[in-house]
Amino acid sequence: MRADGLPTAAGNGDTDGSGDTDGSRDAGDPAPPPGLVVLGHFDQSPGYGVSRPYGSASWLFTWTTAGRGRLWQGGARTSAGPGALVVLAPGVPHGYAVEQGVRHWRFWWAHCQARPSWAALLRPYDAGDGMYVVTSAPAGVHGRVETAFRRMHADARWTGTEAPPGVAPPDGQVAVAHGSVARELALCALEEIVLLTTAGSRPTEPRPGLDARIRRARELIDADPGAPHTVRSLAGDVALSPSRFAHLFSRQVGQSPMRALREARLRHAARLLESTDLPVERVAAASGFASPFHFNRAFRERYGAPPGAYRTRHGEPPA
Repeated sequence: MRADGLPTAAGNGDTDGSGDTDGSRDAGDPAPPPGLVVLGHFDQSPGYGVSRPYGSASWLFTWTTAGRGRLWQGGARTSAGPGALVVLAPGVPHGYAVEQGVRHWRFWWAHCQARPSWAALLRPYDAGDGMYVVTSAPAGVHGRVETAFRRMHADARWTGTEAPPGVAPPDGQVAVAHGSVARELALCALEEIVLLTTAGSRPTEPRPGLDARIRRARELIDADPGAPHTVRSLAGDVALSPSRFAHLFSRQVGQSPMRALREARLRHAARLLESTDLPVERVAAASGFASPFHFNRAFRERYGAPPGAYRTRHGEPPA
C-alpha cells in the first residue's frame, strides 16, 4: 500500500494550526481505526496538512528527520525539527502541517495503541492536552531511532510464514501490521524508540547554581533508588561529611536526602507496577522498602491508591 492509497495519512488539511480545513470542517481528515498498527515515512512539501477536529482513536507518534513540521493538540502547539519525537494521545482534536517558511517536512509517523508502560516514560514531557514533546534526545541515538523505525516498517509487513522483510530505506509505502506477531514486533520497535528518546533526554534543566556534588547525589539516587542509600553513604560518594551534605542538600533541593530518596523509590515502584507483573512484595523490595506494610502505606499516601489498585488502573494488561 502506498501513501496515496491511505487517506488517513495525508491531506490538504490544517495550514494555520486552527483546527479547521477547507472542505473538511465537519469531520476532518480520517484516522486509522483503533487496534491497528499503521506507519509510514513522508517527505511533504508546503501546503500539506492534516486536521482532525475530533482527534483520533489511536495514539500518533511522529519523528522528524529533516525540515520542520508544526503540530497542535487541543490548546497545545509545538514546532518539530530533526530529532524531535512528538506524541499525540487519542481523543483530542489535533492537526499537523509543514511549518510555514520551510521547504519540506520529512518524518516518520505511526498510529497504534500505546503500551501502558510508556505512560511513565512520556509523562515528564507532557506539553498539555495529551501532547508529549521530546526535543532533546541525544544526537548519538538519532541513527538508532531511524533504524528502529525502518525495522518497525519491515516487521509490520511480515506474514509470519516466511523470512521477515529486510530493513531497507523508506520507499513511501504505508505499512499495516495485520497479524498479531507482526503487530507485537512493530510495537517492540516503537518501544525501543520511546526508550531511546526519553532515557537520554533532559525534561528540565538543572536548577541554576545547584552544587555539582548535590547534583551527583541526586543522580545516584535516581539511577538506583532501590539501593541501600543512607545520608552517610551518599555523603561519602560526593566527598562531604554527613552533616554538611544533609544541610547542603536540604537547602538546595528543598527536601532532605531521605525524603528525596523516598520519593524516588515510590516513583520507581510505580513504574514497576505499570510495566511488570511482579508481586507487590517484590516491587516493594526492589524499590528499597524493607517492610511491605510501610510500602503500602507510603504508596497510598503518594498516589491515592494502594499498589494493587494502582496496577489495575495503570498497569499493562497481560498478553
